[in-house]
Amino acid sequence: MSAPAAPIDPDRILATRHRISPYLRRTPLLRVEASDFGLSPSPLSFKLELLQRSGSFKVRGAFAHLLLRQIPAAGVVAASGGNHGAAVAYAARVLGVRATIFVPSVSSPAKMERIRSYGAELVVSGDRYAEALEASQRCAEETGALSVHAYDQDETLLGQGTLGPELEEDAPELDSLLVAVGGGGLIGGIAAWYRGRVKVVAVEPEAAPTLQRALEAGRPVDAPAGGIAADSLAPKRVGERMFGLAKAFVDPRVVLVTDDQIRRAQEALWDQLRLVAEPGGAAAFAALFSGRYQPGPGERTGVLICGGNSEAVHFS
Repeated sequence: MSAPAAPIDPDRILATRHRISPYLRRTPLLRVEASDFGLSPSPLSFKLELLQRSGSFKVRGAFAHLLLRQIPAAGVVAASGGNHGAAVAYAARVLGVRATIFVPSVSSPAKMERIRSYGAELVVSGDRYAEALEASQRCAEETGALSVHAYDQDETLLGQGTLGPELEEDAPELDSLLVAVGGGGLIGGIAAWYRGRVKVVAVEPEAAPTLQRALEAGRPVDAPAGGIAADSLAPKRVGERMFGLAKAFVDPRVVLVTDDQIRRAQEALWDQLRLVAEPGGAAAFAALFSGRYQPGPGERTGVLICGGNSEAVHFS
């Protein structure tokens, strides 16, 4: 019998943070008034992880993999809608590791170019993330390269979980935190850190309700994988490792937002703060800006702006 998997807990997250922090930016926390966006006055904090190295939070998990695991001579291979691939490519360049990144055709040109700019081999395979993942797994089997999963491995959850202590140090007053969900590595890691001390709220596109479908079924199941944020929030299903964390520590109500609401949130972030968030990066704010999530009286709300790998600004 194999040994049971170690839990994703605060002690392991802190140990991971100690290991990877020399390679990360301490991204800023921006406190604003919700009334700046035409919302009912209440304290609002943005964690600006779109300013992280490689353009998203994903670099946390990427460095966790490359620093906590043994890297074979064949290097690493990953599948990604774009951000994870850019993060793995960046970490591999910094650490002198060969990297091959598989992306689907839906990945944005900006993300593909960023992956190439870090010196990784880029392979476009299939139309959606699931197809790129299958191709990457075949490559790992054939070459002996280390597979770095975007959301369903311990190192990914531990790396993304390092956002938890950083955010708690900068904003210990938070009552709630809105987090966009794709495969669930980010929200799973953060939930493992807070363990119910802050209300962690999952936000998903209506066109890719992976966590909502999993919670309804009692296990990860296939869900639609479309919409404006398909290159970052549409992996077909959430991870097995994060699902138990979500059931235990994430608010049971998943907030779903439309593509149009995500676009309007992007525009609002640009108009008010001059922040260029990609669709997946703006999804959590879309829940608040659209009114689909309404804080209670005096609720101190945090919003994670998780990615900024976008094309040039086109807002009118």
